[in-house]
Amino acid sequence: MLRVAGRRCSSWWSSTPASTAIISRNSITGCDVVSTSDDSRSVSDSNPSYLNSMFLQHIRGLSTGSVAPTNDLGFQVPATVAAIQNPTSKITYDEYNHERYPPGDPSKRAFAYFVLTGGRFVYASLIRLLVLKFVLSMSASKDVLALASLEVDLTSIEPGTTVTVKWRGKPVFIRRRTEDDINLANSVDVNSLRDPQEDAVRVKDPEWLIVVGVCTHLGCIPLPNAGDFGGWFCPCHGSHYDISGRIRKGPAPYNLEVPTYSFLGDNKLLIG
Repeated sequence: MLRVAGRRCSSWWSSTPASTAIISRNSITGCDVVSTSDDSRSVSDSNPSYLNSMFLQHIRGLSTGSVAPTNDLGFQVPATVAAIQNPTSKITYDEYNHERYPPGDPSKRAFAYFVLTGGRFVYASLIRLLVLKFVLSMSASKDVLALASLEVDLTSIEPGTTVTVKWRGKPVFIRRRTEDDINLANSVDVNSLRDPQEDAVRVKDPEWLIVVGVCTHLGCIPLPNAGDFGGWFCPCHGSHYDISGRIRKGPAPYNLEVPTYSFLGDNKLLIG
């Protein structure tokens, strides 16, 4: 910045005519003093402090002085800066692009309705998505749905034997009963049972007994074809079940659970 100011001052000083009038301000009185010189060199030689003050004034004017256009420094100030420093009533502004409408203006109702409707549609879509996510999170997964039902082939089960299959993570006992087993189950006095239930209520076909293999006491797995009544025996706490899966002895409070099942023909069983 100082270099540019020095170059411009030197060019201005060299272009000044032989006879010049210099205006300076007296620092003591505050008045302007006009001095005329026939030779700039003689003035500079006779009063070097004056030249230094003039140089400092030009430099100070570049940094803190008025931005109004001057011819002393040899350059033109931009028109926008000059308009800011010297405002005039001749400048007119176009108000067309800056027109403001009050709230509820009829010309803007279509746009306002469009924005409000679009926002409500977005909110409704988000709420619907959240509800669907919540409902789907509570439904069973695919692996659980695959285990919801189990199809069993009954042709390989011999009379008087018990087969254990897995359904929904729990063992299920499938027993093919003989005629003696059926007669024994029907000969029991229902009133003497802890959990009274007839054999005909627990089976759909007297030949087949299907029960969940979980003890009703503490969830142990009873042993088939064991116990004092020829059914199942829980070795954990000594619960005895008869040939119909009914509790006959021990701490278990209820009979073995009968799951939901149906026969698909003569040799197919669908559990679940």
